[in-house]
Amino acid sequence: MRPVLRFGVHLLEMVAAMLAGMFALRPLWALALPGAIERTDVRTLAMATGMAIGMAAWMRVRGHGWAGIGEMAAAMYAPFIALLVPYWFGAVSAGVVMAGGHVLMVIAMVAVMLRRRSEYTHGGHRLPRAVVRVGAVVLAVAILPVSVGAAVAAVNERSVYAPAPSPGAPAPAQRPFDPALPTAVVVLGAEGAHAGDALGPFEVLAVTGRFNVLTAAPTPAPVTLTGGLDLVPDVTFESLATRLHGRAADVVVVPAMPRPDEPAVLDFLRRQAGDGALILSVCVGGKVAAAAGVLDGHTATSHWYYLDGLEKDFPEVRWQRGVRYVDDGQVISTAGVLSGIDGTLRVIERLADTQVAAAAAESVGWRHYSPATPLLIPVQRFGPGDAIAALNQSYRWDAPTAGVLLTDGVGELELASPFTTYTEAVYASRTLAVSPGATAIRSRHGLTFVPRATLADAPQLDRLLVPGAAAAARHDAPTAQGLRPTYLHAEPGFAFDGPLRDIAANVDVPSAVWRAKLLEYPAGDIALTGRGWPWERTLRPVVLALAGLALLAGGLAVQRRRTRRPVQLDDHRAPAAAS
Repeated sequence: MRPVLRFGVHLLEMVAAMLAGMFALRPLWALALPGAIERTDVRTLAMATGMAIGMAAWMRVRGHGWAGIGEMAAAMYAPFIALLVPYWFGAVSAGVVMAGGHVLMVIAMVAVMLRRRSEYTHGGHRLPRAVVRVGAVVLAVAILPVSVGAAVAAVNERSVYAPAPSPGAPAPAQRPFDPALPTAVVVLGAEGAHAGDALGPFEVLAVTGRFNVLTAAPTPAPVTLTGGLDLVPDVTFESLATRLHGRAADVVVVPAMPRPDEPAVLDFLRRQAGDGALILSVCVGGKVAAAAGVLDGHTATSHWYYLDGLEKDFPEVRWQRGVRYVDDGQVISTAGVLSGIDGTLRVIERLADTQVAAAAAESVGWRHYSPATPLLIPVQRFGPGDAIAALNQSYRWDAPTAGVLLTDGVGELELASPFTTYTEAVYASRTLAVSPGATAIRSRHGLTFVPRATLADAPQLDRLLVPGAAAAARHDAPTAQGLRPTYLHAEPGFAFDGPLRDIAANVDVPSAVWRAKLLEYPAGDIALTGRGWPWERTLRPVVLALAGLALLAGGLAVQRRRTRRPVQLDDHRAPAAAS
């Protein structure tokens, strides 16, 4: 058993050394190769070099010979080089190179270790005692915060697009279609789409009355939007072609999607762009549009959080920072989520006029419309206060479950606001779409949504959120489980104001500020009042680290007791006489 444990510990040590080398040398590659590092092949080989250097340094500390180090270094490079060859010929994507290379690299590492297993299973290559002690303390401090934080983060991320347990497929509402009007299509991926990116442009276009506005997906099955809001698409890509008699849509809106490389979506975008459709990419929908190639050669923008990665993955696109949208002819692209409102207003300006766009902005309560000119916005970066992001994602394991009541006639932006605001990035609540009893509800402009439960059969809820100004005016939401309804849109204003105020009041102000920053929403003119920094959440990783130290101390104490042997006197020997 001991050789197996030594082998596993040795493997973990080298993985840690590789990661340390990769992250430590990353700034060096950025300085030494400022242009080339954006290419996938150069970035991949630079990453492998950093991992090889970190691993080689640790193996020398461990006392391994250069032959073994050379073999292990080859295991770093060989998988990536093997995958880069088909990548250069366009046979595999950059994502396949990165994901597949890492999997093959671990397999190659284990193979090399098995080839020289005597070096990794025997008791040789002992570390200095001081190194062992420091390493044990560092490991004890890190293991619980890192492992628990990673597990919680994974659960939180999966919850954003958790599919319906038993998806139904009611027919979408039939709405008037005027062949004389331009047609705008909001694209949905079969695996989901961002609620704010999709429903914001939909409502802004729909309120004008100047467009046929449809949602389209690869299949007729309900599509999961952010936070578990299930939308029945109006048409499939195939039936849309029949509806339009084979011609392209006039406008195609591309929201962010959890899988940005769905083949059916990419093929649809290429066909639409090839036939002359105006493409509007919203937020990280820019990654979907770039993956389809429709942004190649264009100037474009996207969410500030992702722009560095997009610049590396899609160097054919001229990425721009600091503007709400970029109008580059056939392509209009927008910055973060709510910048999609301005991008959509620009579409209306081009296909209708500025007066229609201004009326649409007023109708949805958007106070930041800049006629005919993209509004400049700050070039955002991480700041000290943004540490709240890590606390919420990795250590907020006790988020309450909030039922979001779906009612007929609710505005699309009103409905998007809780599912977008409470879930990703802050994890203020796990949202559950519920209804008073209906199996489907119709929004203000005729979209069909499917609740995941009724109030009568919903699991235990901690809160009941009611979106919609009309619902707040009626004040007649049914009570359930003894919960008092929270009407999110009781005050006039833009649809996202109420949820941000509620997060500030019921979670903390830093989380509300961080969410507004990610939404790229200028929330300075709304009052965010509530408690300040969540110190009890900050202490969670600290307590986990102390627990790790306590476990180490306890383990050492047990080991010392086991190794300490009591001295026994011989009963038949007389004690020595005192002198």
